[in-house]
Amino acid sequence: MSNRPLIPAPGRRTVLRGSLLASAAVAVPGVVTSAPAFALSGRPSASWGVQVGDVTASSALVWVRSDRPARMVVETSATESFRRARTWHGPLIGARTDFTGTTPLHGLPAGEQIHYRVTLADPHDPRRTGKPVYGTFRTAPAGRRDGVRFLWSGDIAGQGWGINPDIGGYRVYDEMRRLDPDFFLCSGDNIYADGVLEPSVTLPDGRIWRNVTTLEKSKVAETLDEYRGNFRYNLLDDNLRAFNAQVPSVVQWDDHEVRNNWYPGQILDDVRYTEKNVDLLAARSMRAFREYFPVPTLQASPNDRRMHRVVRHGPLLDVFVLDMRSFRNANSPGRQPDDTTGILGAEQLSWLKRELSQSRAVWKVIAADMPLGLVVPDGPTDFEAVAQGDPGAPLGRELQIAELLRHIKHRRITGTVWLTADVHYTSAQHYAPERAAFKDFAPFWEFVSGPLAAGGFPANALDGTFGPERVFVRAPDRANVSPMESPQFFGEVDIDGGSGELTVRLRAQGGTVMFSKVLQPGRTGQ
Repeated sequence: MSNRPLIPAPGRRTVLRGSLLASAAVAVPGVVTSAPAFALSGRPSASWGVQVGDVTASSALVWVRSDRPARMVVETSATESFRRARTWHGPLIGARTDFTGTTPLHGLPAGEQIHYRVTLADPHDPRRTGKPVYGTFRTAPAGRRDGVRFLWSGDIAGQGWGINPDIGGYRVYDEMRRLDPDFFLCSGDNIYADGVLEPSVTLPDGRIWRNVTTLEKSKVAETLDEYRGNFRYNLLDDNLRAFNAQVPSVVQWDDHEVRNNWYPGQILDDVRYTEKNVDLLAARSMRAFREYFPVPTLQASPNDRRMHRVVRHGPLLDVFVLDMRSFRNANSPGRQPDDTTGILGAEQLSWLKRELSQSRAVWKVIAADMPLGLVVPDGPTDFEAVAQGDPGAPLGRELQIAELLRHIKHRRITGTVWLTADVHYTSAQHYAPERAAFKDFAPFWEFVSGPLAAGGFPANALDGTFGPERVFVRAPDRANVSPMESPQFFGEVDIDGGSGELTVRLRAQGGTVMFSKVLQPGRTGQ
């Protein structure tokens, strides 16, 4: 991996002052280690970088990890010189949270570039501080003039493809950073806790893929420390740390944060696991997720496992972040004529209907961790997502989605757009009642993009219950195509402040815009 300096993106953001990241002595490919081997000095070090999550017009949540117990101090300023800086005294961070900590920022000016630096201080001598780590972000606008632009994708370090130093690590993050978005929506599978990384993999054409390896990635994650190590793994990448320091994130989770295709109450039949109770594994992963991502809802209370939330990004955009994993029923053939639990759970569905009804944003992005009309199998008879391959009237989990779509139509809620990842290719689906078995809904679009750093897979079949038409797709023709053989994918959403038009671009790594769609505000059926 390179330790390249941050190159400023054109436009609104300015150059981060000084060195963004401390040098990291990362693991050598082919050598299993309890990485990273950051050298301990006499002062606390924040070599894992910084992150900011769920930025609004007036607030943000800043994250850091120390190499030892330390007091977290955040300073914010309108300029890189940090003149007239405001100081935020954060928590004392230690082993209980794996030396991670977050500090909430409130009362920030809307629509402004915020420069910040995080300093770690010795808890016994506050004069002994480590080298500050710098970052920047832009708060959401108070008005429509500036517009909003963000990226989305998911699926990181999956199917045996980790950080490969021969190709510069996760280079797609550097490409996304240079696009200078307002924020990044990660649609789940931030880690592959069930995915072991081998030191090297021989590709079909004879080339060798080399992975940076760590102790925690040498087996499936079961213990809290193993889950923590999976979240730390991606932070070994220079590109990702630089991205985190410049682009705030909205993060949700899916199955691979715990184990492939898991659901509550599942008991595993998998020889790789000594712990068979998925609920225990999920609780450990959730704790590690809470420690490694700045998600405000997870910081509210140690017992609050609520991932679903609304992130309000000014008058143009509300992002409804779903959790289609924690409250679902068991994977099954999906033919139940009555299903109140579904994929969201009854309480989350009620919350979503209420929040959509109350939203006054021009656009309402529904961030789903799984697609609606794509058939995602789980074994020979069961299904993992909403669709179950029967194009007829809604059954199983489809009943809950039908209820939601009916609510959106009858409450005249406009501007809903569905974004997801999960299936490891990119596509655009238009849903319309004239093509559907279930007809009591207004037409809408669903856009899929991913993976970021994982194997590519062929396109899934469509289920006709809600009338999807695949307008665009780009997918490999075989399973688990490595990032050296197929580009990685991410999407871009650009909302114009003047017209209110929303443009979706499906992008491939390397700069290609493969598909673009412009949607008009306040309209249905487009």
